[in-house]
Amino acid sequence: MSTKDKIFIILLGFIPISIAAHSAHWGATAIFLTAACAIVPLAAWMGTATEELAVVVGPTVGGLLNATFGNATELIIALIALQAGLLEVVKASITGSIIGNLLLVMGLSMLLGGLRFKEQNFQSVMARLNASAMTLAVIAILIPTAVSATSSGIEENTMRTLSSAVAIVLIIVYGLTLLFSMKTHAYLCDVGEAENETEGEPEHEKPNVWLWTGVLLVCTLAVAYESELLVGSLEEATEALGLTPLFTGVILVPIIGNAAEHATAVTVAMKNKMDLSMAVAMGSSLQIALFVAPVLVLAGWAFGQPMDLNFNPFELVAVAVAVAIVNSVSSDGRSDWLEGALLLATYAVLGIAFFYHPIA
Repeated sequence: MSTKDKIFIILLGFIPISIAAHSAHWGATAIFLTAACAIVPLAAWMGTATEELAVVVGPTVGGLLNATFGNATELIIALIALQAGLLEVVKASITGSIIGNLLLVMGLSMLLGGLRFKEQNFQSVMARLNASAMTLAVIAILIPTAVSATSSGIEENTMRTLSSAVAIVLIIVYGLTLLFSMKTHAYLCDVGEAENETEGEPEHEKPNVWLWTGVLLVCTLAVAYESELLVGSLEEATEALGLTPLFTGVILVPIIGNAAEHATAVTVAMKNKMDLSMAVAMGSSLQIALFVAPVLVLAGWAFGQPMDLNFNPFELVAVAVAVAIVNSVSSDGRSDWLEGALLLATYAVLGIAFFYHPIA
């Protein structure tokens, strides 16, 4: 059992602790912190269950399964926050997840992998394709904000309609990226998948479908419950901790939801599997921009919440900066520890800026 797995098992103990904190009214801060710790291992088990089921159902359905459940934890947290009317936190979590995956995860992967192997290589073709799709996503989510900034008194329903139209386009693009990576150009992704399957361990029997389906179902329900506790205590807890909703949404919520995925990307990078690490980091960012964000916009209509793609301009500046530097770093198909340090430094600067950014 790896150190990562041992840590996740220990963190599972926070599930009953968070329930006790809620039942015994220990206070919003205690509930928030224990629920956050409980979500991390549940997200890890959801990811493991998805991967195990993907092995059984085959590459096509398995790829679709991974594409659907890859960011399920973040989507669940965001949906519950959306239902609670925490729109600014939801929007901030979208941009924060993109920034976190591109700068924090990729930065840590390149830094720790580079310290161990000096220089690592990955497929520049896929990196450039992902970068192009990410650039499109940034342009798409920038448009509603630009329309709002250059218009006087645009109506709320008009902005929601515009955002919904953009959301539908993004979902179509997401479907095209799946078709590209799973069918027409699947060979470009073969290296990462092959490396993922061969980690020097002996082959084992096919996973038990019913067992892992049950694990996925139970973990999903548990994440939903813990997310209710997290969101319910979020405003009071973050205020007590001296944090703004913007900082909470951009920095804290994405780290909580992505922690397990972050650990996976860094772990494989330290095994000199940079292709796979890049696929995890950039793939997760794309899924947030092209699938999770549009789904949340459309879910806003169902929940009766005015969810749109009119973001805080500084959030979009941060996303654009993250995409630009990642495009520059990944274009040559190689990485080293200094490039990782540069990405982490960028994330740190943006994090400090969000911490001191005044509430709008």
